Amino acid sequence: MQQLLTSIFEPGFFSSEPVHVALVIGGAAAIVSAIVGVFTVMRGQSFAGHALSDVSTAGGSGAFLIGLSPLVGFVGLGVVGATTMDAIGVRRVRGRDLATGIVLGGSIGLAALFLYLGTTSGATTGATQQILFGSIFSIDSSTIPLVIVFSAVAIAIIAALYRPLLLSSVSNDVAAARGVPLRLVGLLFMAALAVAVGLSSLTIGAILSTALLVGPAAIALRLTARPGIALLVAGVIGVGVTWAGVLLAYDSYYWGTSRQGYPVSFFIVTLVFLLYLASGLRERKG
Repeated sequence: MQQLLTSIFEPGFFSSEPVHVALVIGGAAAIVSAIVGVFTVMRGQSFAGHALSDVSTAGGSGAFLIGLSPLVGFVGLGVVGATTMDAIGVRRVRGRDLATGIVLGGSIGLAALFLYLGTTSGATTGATQQILFGSIFSIDSSTIPLVIVFSAVAIAIIAALYRPLLLSSVSNDVAAARGVPLRLVGLLFMAALAVAVGLSSLTIGAILSTALLVGPAAIALRLTARPGIALLVAGVIGVGVTWAGVLLAYDSYYWGTSRQGYPVSFFIVTLVFLLYLASGLRERKG
């Protein structure tokens, strides 16, 4: 047993503070992303999640540029982008996609500006790597309380809206007939979605954040048609792939002689992709 554990966990894994921080932040981000992601997939708003990842790029790079935690920028500008999308969009899919596209275009322009300024400024060395692809082992432990607060806010929103959100995700018309305030529910959900994207951006980078948001949720909804069970399954998958990604990234420093290692984001996205393919095979057999 000892030999098996030694072959899986390289020396220092359990005593490393960066690993502890990565496991806590990654686990929290995975849980929030899974919960919000299930409703994102059910509501057909994966494109909105992708757009918010680009908004997060602009927010995170802007925050980095002025010396703030990227998480503040990820979530802050993400919420602004989410509420803007909801304000200029309508319930029809065409209007919603138009609003998403407008915010997407503007945020990409801001992200390009902020990343350029960050690249040409000596004070923000490494901003591009951290913002776009994540650098979870370099996150300071002082970020954990902020992550916990944002996570609690997002989960509280989903818990408070659960029934009307579920009903409106299945049928807007039925929800409206039953008196569900669709505009308010949609606005609050978009705020929770912005927080989830911000947390996943901190974990695996803004460019790849949609994988953690949509991947585990899509897999779970392939495995079960019951929303409550899907939330649990998505959470288990999200935390599992995130922690496995942290472990593999840490172990990769000991592969070969270069001691360079591979990024956590690479392993997480790869595991999500493989599990999604596997769930498709199971679906066909069923």
